[in-house]
Parts: sequence; structure tokens; C-alpha cells
Amino acid sequence: MSPVAMHMSDGLLNAPVSVAFLVIAAVGVGFALVKARADLDDRTAPMAGLVATFIFAVQMINFPILPGASGHLLGGALAAILVGPYVGALCVTIVLVVQALLFADGGLTALGANVTNMALIGTATGFVVAVALRRLAERGKGGLAAVAFVSAFVNTVVAATGFVVEYAIGGAGGVEIGKVALLMWGLHALIGIGEGLITAATVTSVAAIRPDLVYLLRGSRKPLEVRS
Repeated sequence: MSPVAMHMSDGLLNAPVSVAFLVIAAVGVGFALVKARADLDDRTAPMAGLVATFIFAVQMINFPILPGASGHLLGGALAAILVGPYVGALCVTIVLVVQALLFADGGLTALGANVTNMALIGTATGFVVAVALRRLAERGKGGLAAVAFVSAFVNTVVAATGFVVEYAIGGAGGVEIGKVALLMWGLHALIGIGEGLITAATVTSVAAIRPDLVYLLRGSRKPLEVRS
């Protein structure tokens, strides 16, 4: 098992579990596709393309965590805050599919598990946390940055937990589940800090220019003041 990123490679899960999570991912993405139609409008559609492009670009850049270990942006919380949970899930899914097919980043047999963890679980978790803290986000730039950071951090750790659960069910990597859990939670707690900082910086930058493009802030009771 590589400590480099969340992406699972081929051979980490046995065939039945890989197929099962491929089905789960297909159902989840199908549901998101149906629900996303209500969120797509003249503002969200172009923003979704920019979000997907940004996540793709940033995921290609690894930042060092510990000697021999590095991480990259997962993007679930970022996408959910900017374009909503359903469109966000589709953005991350597209990124994962392109990476797997064209860049061999994540195994094809593990694509269902990767989509489940990062596009479905990660995006949903990030959005739930952000909504729970929405009143803080409406207070200004500092509040929005804090909400984005916490959402991204929790998203990263919960997505890593999805990996641990899947490995516990059908791991085929030859490593004990206890070691896998400690490695994933430990590394991704650190990765979550980087994820949170990138997400906070990106979300506040967008809000400073066009707060109306931040999905989380739609329907806010008062305009958000984030300009310095």
C-alpha cells in the first residue's frame, strides 16, 4: 500500500468488494446526477467546470507530510461549498475517472472505491459540516475560512475511514488492518491540515470577488463582507 495519496491502486481490494463498491459508486453518482439538475444554472454550470479543473490540477501536485509520505487535495469539501453536494460529487467523480483512465492515478478496479470515498463520502461529509457551521461562515472572511478549513479536514479523515472500512471488508494488500488504520488516519489527519488551508484560501478568494458564486452562502440573510 502506498502512503502517497488517498487513491487506491489495483490489488488492494479483492474482486467481490471492488465490484460491490463499483455498484455503490454508480448508484451514488446516478443519484447525484439526478439531483444536480436542480442546482445547475447560469452561475453553477461554469463554476462547476472551473472547480473540476482546479481540483484536477491541484490533485496532480503532492505536498510533503512526513519523510517518504506526501498528500494532495481531495476536493470534496471545496466542491461542495462552491457548487453544492450533488454537482460537487460529479466534479470530483469526473476528475477521478480522467485520472484513472489517462494518468493511471488510481487503479481501474479500485475506481468504485475511490469514487465512493472521495466523490461521495468526502463531498457529503464536507457539505454536512459546512451547513452545520453556516452561521459562522456568514459572519465574514474569518468565519468562512474557519468553516472551509474544518469541513475539509473532516472530509479528509472521514474519506480515509472509508478506505479503512473497505480494506477491513476485503483487503488484499497483505497488511494487517490495524496498521492500515493507523497509517491512514495518522497521515490523513496531517493531509487534512493542508487540505483545510487550500480549501479555506480558495473559498475565501472566490467569495471576495463573487460571494454569489459560493453555494454555501446562497440565501444568506445579509451580504458577506470578505474584502480586506
